[in-house]
Amino acid sequence: MLVGLPGYLYSRFQSVFNAVSRSIAGLRRSDHITDTLVSFHWLRVPERVQFKLATIVYRSLNGTAPSYLAVDLRRLSDMPSRRRLRSSLTHQLDVPQSQCVTAGDRAFAVAGARLWNSLPPDIVSSNTLSQFRRQLKTFLFSLTLLCFCRD
Repeated sequence: MLVGLPGYLYSRFQSVFNAVSRSIAGLRRSDHITDTLVSFHWLRVPERVQFKLATIVYRSLNGTAPSYLAVDLRRLSDMPSRRRLRSSLTHQLDVPQSQCVTAGDRAFAVAGARLWNSLPPDIVSSNTLSQFRRQLKTFLFSLTLLCFCRD
Protein backbone atom coordinates (compact mmCIF):
# COMPACT_ATOMS: atom_id res chain seq x y z
CA MET A 1 0.00 0.00 0.00
CA LEU A 2 2.89 2.37 0.62
CA VAL A 3 4.74 1.70 -2.63
CA GLY A 4 4.98 4.67 -4.95
CA LEU A 5 3.67 7.31 -2.57
CA PRO A 6 4.64 10.93 -3.15
CA GLY A 7 7.74 12.15 -1.32
CA TYR A 8 5.82 14.39 1.06
CA LEU A 9 3.92 11.40 2.45
CA TYR A 10 7.16 9.48 2.95
CA SER A 11 8.44 12.57 4.80
CA ARG A 12 5.45 12.48 7.12
CA PHE A 13 6.00 8.81 7.88
CA GLN A 14 9.71 9.47 8.38
CA SER A 15 9.01 12.24 10.90
CA VAL A 16 6.84 9.87 12.94
CA PHE A 17 9.55 7.25 12.67
CA ASN A 18 12.16 9.78 13.83
CA ALA A 19 9.98 10.74 16.81
CA VAL A 20 9.75 7.10 17.85
CA SER A 21 13.51 6.62 17.57
CA ARG A 22 14.12 9.83 19.56
CA SER A 23 11.78 8.53 22.24
CA ILE A 24 13.59 5.18 22.42
CA ALA A 25 17.02 6.81 22.49
CA GLY A 26 15.96 9.51 24.96
CA LEU A 27 16.88 12.38 22.67
CA ARG A 28 15.36 15.83 22.57
CA ARG A 29 13.34 16.98 19.59
CA SER A 30 16.17 19.27 18.47
CA ASP A 31 18.83 16.53 18.56
CA HIS A 32 20.05 15.14 15.25
CA ILE A 33 18.59 11.71 14.48
CA THR A 34 20.86 10.31 11.76
CA ASP A 35 23.45 8.76 14.08
CA THR A 36 20.70 7.19 16.18
CA LEU A 37 19.04 5.57 13.17
CA VAL A 38 22.40 4.24 11.99
CA SER A 39 23.23 2.86 15.44
CA PHE A 40 19.82 1.12 15.59
CA HIS A 41 20.42 -0.28 12.07
CA TRP A 42 17.00 1.04 11.04
CA LEU A 43 16.12 1.68 7.45
CA ARG A 44 14.50 4.90 6.31
CA VAL A 45 10.81 4.66 5.39
CA PRO A 46 11.26 4.28 1.58
CA GLU A 47 13.79 1.49 2.10
CA ARG A 48 11.53 -0.16 4.70
CA VAL A 49 8.73 -0.22 2.14
CA GLN A 50 11.08 -1.76 -0.41
CA PHE A 51 12.22 -4.34 2.15
CA LYS A 52 8.65 -5.41 2.91
CA LEU A 53 7.68 -5.57 -0.76
CA ALA A 54 10.78 -7.56 -1.74
CA THR A 55 10.16 -9.99 1.12
CA ILE A 56 6.60 -10.56 -0.05
CA VAL A 57 7.81 -11.13 -3.61
CA TYR A 58 10.41 -13.65 -2.39
CA ARG A 59 7.79 -15.48 -0.36
CA SER A 60 5.39 -15.45 -3.33
CA LEU A 61 7.99 -16.95 -5.65
CA ASN A 62 8.87 -19.65 -3.13
CA GLY A 63 5.31 -20.66 -2.25
CA THR A 64 5.08 -19.29 1.30
CA ALA A 65 2.86 -16.29 0.53
CA PRO A 66 -0.86 -16.35 -0.23
CA SER A 67 -1.57 -17.85 -3.62
CA TYR A 68 -3.46 -14.80 -4.86
CA LEU A 69 -0.16 -12.88 -4.74
CA ALA A 70 1.89 -15.56 -6.45
CA VAL A 71 -0.50 -15.65 -9.42
CA ASP A 72 0.50 -12.11 -10.40
CA LEU A 73 4.24 -12.85 -10.68
CA ARG A 74 5.80 -14.61 -13.68
CA ARG A 75 9.45 -15.46 -14.14
CA LEU A 76 10.90 -14.71 -17.57
CA SER A 77 12.24 -18.27 -17.67
CA ASP A 78 8.66 -19.61 -17.44
CA MET A 79 7.46 -17.68 -20.48
CA PRO A 80 7.59 -19.77 -23.71
CA SER A 81 8.50 -16.76 -25.86
CA ARG A 82 11.52 -15.94 -23.66
CA ARG A 83 13.02 -19.38 -23.07
CA ARG A 84 15.75 -18.96 -25.69
CA LEU A 85 16.86 -15.53 -24.53
CA ARG A 86 19.72 -14.83 -22.12
CA SER A 87 17.28 -13.11 -19.77
CA SER A 88 15.60 -16.47 -19.14
CA LEU A 89 18.76 -17.61 -17.31
CA THR A 90 18.34 -14.87 -14.71
CA HIS A 91 15.87 -14.62 -11.84
CA GLN A 92 14.08 -11.71 -13.49
CA LEU A 93 10.31 -11.27 -13.48
CA ASP A 94 7.99 -10.12 -16.22
CA VAL A 95 6.80 -6.56 -15.56
CA PRO A 96 3.23 -6.26 -16.83
CA GLN A 97 2.13 -3.08 -18.57
CA SER A 98 -0.05 -0.88 -16.44
CA GLN A 99 -2.88 1.24 -17.76
CA CYS A 100 -2.66 4.04 -15.20
CA VAL A 101 0.67 5.43 -14.05
CA THR A 102 -0.63 6.64 -10.68
CA ALA A 103 -2.42 3.50 -9.56
CA GLY A 104 -1.27 0.83 -12.01
CA ASP A 105 2.42 1.25 -11.27
CA ARG A 106 1.68 0.78 -7.58
CA ALA A 107 0.03 -2.61 -8.15
CA PHE A 108 1.79 -5.57 -6.56
CA ALA A 109 2.55 -7.28 -9.88
CA VAL A 110 4.14 -4.16 -11.36
CA ALA A 111 5.90 -2.65 -8.34
CA GLY A 112 7.04 -6.03 -7.01
CA ALA A 113 8.45 -7.16 -10.36
CA ARG A 114 10.26 -3.84 -10.91
CA LEU A 115 11.79 -3.93 -7.47
CA TRP A 116 12.78 -7.59 -7.84
CA ASN A 117 14.45 -6.91 -11.19
CA SER A 118 16.41 -4.02 -9.68
CA LEU A 119 17.97 -6.14 -6.93
CA PRO A 120 21.48 -7.61 -7.35
CA PRO A 121 21.60 -11.24 -8.56
CA ASP A 122 23.27 -12.56 -5.40
CA ILE A 123 20.31 -11.35 -3.32
CA VAL A 124 17.51 -12.73 -5.50
CA SER A 125 19.23 -16.10 -5.76
CA SER A 126 19.27 -16.60 -1.97
CA ASN A 127 18.35 -20.09 -0.80
CA THR A 128 16.46 -19.24 2.39
CA LEU A 129 14.19 -16.44 3.52
CA SER A 130 16.47 -15.51 6.41
CA GLN A 131 19.50 -15.29 4.10
CA PHE A 132 17.47 -13.21 1.62
CA ARG A 133 16.28 -10.81 4.33
CA ARG A 134 19.78 -10.43 5.76
CA GLN A 135 21.35 -9.67 2.37
CA LEU A 136 18.49 -7.38 1.37
CA LYS A 137 18.68 -5.39 4.58
CA THR A 138 22.43 -4.98 4.17
CA PHE A 139 21.94 -3.79 0.59
CA LEU A 140 19.14 -1.35 1.52
CA PHE A 141 21.05 -0.14 4.58
CA SER A 142 23.97 0.78 2.32
CA LEU A 143 21.49 2.84 0.25
CA THR A 144 20.23 4.43 3.47
CA LEU A 145 23.77 5.40 4.46
CA LEU A 146 24.23 7.02 1.06
CA CYS A 147 21.04 9.03 1.61
CA PHE A 148 22.17 10.07 5.09
CA CYS A 149 25.47 11.26 3.66
CA ARG A 150 23.64 13.44 1.13
CA ASP A 151 21.23 14.93 3.70
